[in-house]
Amino acid sequence: LVVGALDSVVDVAQNAHGFRVQRRYGRSIVNAFHGLWSVGAVLGGLMGSVAAGLDIPLTAHLIASGTLFGAVALGSRALLLPGPEDAERAEPTSAGASARKQRPSGRTVPVLAALGLLAACGALIEDAGSSWGALYLRDDLAAGAAVGGLAFVSLQVAMTAGRLTGDRVVDRFGQGTVAFWGGVLIAAGMGLALAVPSIASTLAGFACAGLGAATLVPAVMHAADELPGLAAGVGLTVVSWLLRVGFLASAPIVGAVSDASSLRVGLLGVVVAGGIVVALARVLGRAEHERAHP
Repeated sequence: LVVGALDSVVDVAQNAHGFRVQRRYGRSIVNAFHGLWSVGAVLGGLMGSVAAGLDIPLTAHLIASGTLFGAVALGSRALLLPGPEDAERAEPTSAGASARKQRPSGRTVPVLAALGLLAACGALIEDAGSSWGALYLRDDLAAGAAVGGLAFVSLQVAMTAGRLTGDRVVDRFGQGTVAFWGGVLIAAGMGLALAVPSIASTLAGFACAGLGAATLVPAVMHAADELPGLAAGVGLTVVSWLLRVGFLASAPIVGAVSDASSLRVGLLGVVVAGGIVVALARVLGRAEHERAHP
């Protein structure tokens, strides 16, 4: 409980600082940061597997990991940019623009709600691979244990690849366009996998979902962090909170639908999430346009 609470605070802080570095670069780099988060998730899993294989006690493993990464966090503090986190934000060009920047418009709350819903969709898509992929392959498609874990691997590998290459794509086509076609890929890929169930189509479907959602959460966080009329960090904090609510809610929702029908039907939630991304992608595009033309 304590680690989860602290992680949520660190999550907002590291993204806020990442956006600050991005503003200095003058181009998108935040997707690569999230890609390295995915790499870290894979490495953490491998560390746990190796520790288990070597019969290292869990307590010793957790103490060693906590010490190692605590030292990394403390060491990296010296490399952070000095000054307030909003130091690199563009200054308004006039007094009128300054007033508009400090005063929330009537669109601020609806846009923030739409961004929160997009973040929750991203959480549902990621959770589908980690919580339900192996169960679906094993119970519905009679896959063996070795194959069962590949749904999560397919989603994470595709998501990592999409994030590590996503900055160039976003710079070229824009966040709204990338989110729109990402939503299409999520809905079409998982829809086809569920319509024609097989091990191969399911792995391909989860890969499509991971690739389609790769830049979604970084784009949502960036848009929320730049919402006019909100103090620095407020939009990012709210969206990060809604993202975690999405992680908490997605598993019970899919589980309840699966109990009432089947897991195959429950996983249609991923297709629905892809459709919502398609419908709300214009919010990201509009936010990007307003940043470029305040």
